[in-house]
Amino acid sequence: MKRWLMMASFVVAISQILVAQKFEGLALTPPMGWNSWNTFAVNISEDLVKQTVDMMVASGMKDAGYEYIVIDDGWEAMERDNAGSLIADPKKFPSGMKVLGDYIHSKGLKFGIHNCAGTKTCAGFPGGRGHEFQDARLYASWGIDFLKYDWCSHGTANSEETYKTMRDAIHVAGRPIVYSICEWGDTKPWEWGKDVGHLWRITGDITDCFDCEINHGSWSSWGIINTIEMRKGIRQYSGPDHWNDPDMMEIGRGMTPNEDRAHFSLWAMLAAPLMAGNDLRDMKKEINEILTNKDVIAVDQDSLGVQGLKYSDNESGVEVWIKPLNKNDWAICFFNKSEQKQKIDFDWSKKNISDDISKKTLNTNDFTYSIKDLWSKKNLGTTKKSLRAEIPPHDVLMIRLTK
Repeated sequence: MKRWLMMASFVVAISQILVAQKFEGLALTPPMGWNSWNTFAVNISEDLVKQTVDMMVASGMKDAGYEYIVIDDGWEAMERDNAGSLIADPKKFPSGMKVLGDYIHSKGLKFGIHNCAGTKTCAGFPGGRGHEFQDARLYASWGIDFLKYDWCSHGTANSEETYKTMRDAIHVAGRPIVYSICEWGDTKPWEWGKDVGHLWRITGDITDCFDCEINHGSWSSWGIINTIEMRKGIRQYSGPDHWNDPDMMEIGRGMTPNEDRAHFSLWAMLAAPLMAGNDLRDMKKEINEILTNKDVIAVDQDSLGVQGLKYSDNESGVEVWIKPLNKNDWAICFFNKSEQKQKIDFDWSKKNISDDISKKTLNTNDFTYSIKDLWSKKNLGTTKKSLRAEIPPHDVLMIRLTK
């Protein structure tokens, strides 16, 4: 009888794996939250996370839509336990991850964690290779809602099959978890990621500068402009439940207010996940105002789920980005990437604005649209007249058109 039961259990487990898939409907709009890595790297702790949770609520970020608290690399002890399970570093997280997850959930937020598809994480802690089903059951028991899965120490493994293994493990464990593929875009995850994860990194690591590359030898960190320009022609792969991810945000980490504002605006135009990376406990008022601008967040979170595109780029350094929105609205972002202030004179009657992905056209000759400045909150008139404005260096004019 025991042997029969064991065989039956084995058959059930195999059948679950064969039909495994990602949990659908968990990220119909780009995920929003906070991640520990950009500011703290591996210098994280239970107290830090709890303080961040409290500040996400108190600062108004939770009310603005941020919901995930993601603990990145460095939470693990240096070795698995005797049963092969991951364990939290007892000095950094003395109460353990289940208790911390309960605290996060008690505040109406969701719990995210990081590990790696290789044998080691990028910071040298135990990775998930060969332990995927064991780890997924552990994450489920802790109440994990979001898994960022990195790509260090992967050897010669096939990325698609490796990430599918953890996808299947999450499904068998039975707890719906948003699955973030952090493979850096090396093997074009946008071509295979839709059925595997809910979002996938399309670039290497971002850094807190407007336009730069920091070479680390075998890899580089990239500034805001560099990150935006790195991947072109892939917006058709992004949409509800499957998002292109240009990495976590660097707002409040040392750039100018203009640059932070441009950074946030462009991430919204790209329908990017909005993962803050600053120290919420020491956040200036102007940074909080950027991160909680509900009009800009609404562009990012628009239910149509279409990634924006660059409409034009002129010699003065002003780019025009467009994003079709639900109910035939449009978001337009005039981005001055130059070092000088620039004037724009945008004659709506002479512009042919359309989008091949959404099959939508902005027809300003037959219809009139009202214009709202999403940063100043001012009404800028209608599309019956040309839009004239002056944009400071490294800044944006971001507007919403409503018929």
